[in-house]
Amino acid sequence: MNKKYGKVAVLMGGNTPEREISLISGRAILESLQKSGVDAYAFDPAEKPLQHLQSDGYARAFVIIHGKGGEDGKLQGALEYLGIPYTGSGVMASSIGMDKHRTKLIWQSIGIPMAKSQYLEKTGYKQGDFKLQVKLPVVVKPVDDGSTLGLSKVYDENQLYQAIDFAFQNSERVLIEEMVVGDEYTITVFDGKVYPVVKIEAPEGEYDYQNKYFTDDTKYICPYDLGALQQKINDWALAGYNAIGASGVARLDFMVDKENNVYFLEINTLPGMTNHSLVPMSLAAAGYSFDQLCLMILDGASIAK
Repeated sequence: MNKKYGKVAVLMGGNTPEREISLISGRAILESLQKSGVDAYAFDPAEKPLQHLQSDGYARAFVIIHGKGGEDGKLQGALEYLGIPYTGSGVMASSIGMDKHRTKLIWQSIGIPMAKSQYLEKTGYKQGDFKLQVKLPVVVKPVDDGSTLGLSKVYDENQLYQAIDFAFQNSERVLIEEMVVGDEYTITVFDGKVYPVVKIEAPEGEYDYQNKYFTDDTKYICPYDLGALQQKINDWALAGYNAIGASGVARLDFMVDKENNVYFLEINTLPGMTNHSLVPMSLAAAGYSFDQLCLMILDGASIAK
């Protein structure tokens, strides 16, 4: 038994739109930690109050609850209140990272390239008064959801209002972003170090919920060398990670168009750990096994972030 970590709760599931993916990630992590001799157990806040972490004697928590309530700072704040050291980013970085609009404002202020966008709030939105301020085609997405939930690609104005209404079903706030046509990539930053890029080749360019998690048709190339662009991308990724105050492991998604222009999309401060997930792929290219990665993440569990 690996007594270094004490009793560990793998926080998975929860009442979030991404519960299914969280459970898949959580089970993989739990199996890995137990294989490494860690005294680890599944803990689902949808089935048991968080206060039980104290009463059941947990020494630290491995957080893998995706989506609202899991990676937006709320869970992190509750764990700090309970005095339970936890993995990943703290309250502030989690909250900002989940908010695509505020992340965009911060990143643009330090020169990280991003697509032009228009921000909408449900309370002030009226279809008849709405004027599109960015060029079609666009991507319409909720400000604070992950896994491409509520996202639509819009090629003409007739589709626009339906896409906005669809996004508002998932969030009170929406981003309309000029569509970048090009190749899709992701890059991992872990404890301030940049890891190899993954190139994503999804069927028909649709890297949606299904193609992310449930098909084997999406191709991943890792490590992928972007040549003359690579150092700039590494620098921007690290700057974006530091600018929101991230800690532990995070994944930053970006695209490169046909003219070699780079556009960063967002940061994920609690990336997935399934067999289709990109962070384990990136770390594997750097020579780390999934079991090593899980222990490295667990090593970083703390309260002061």
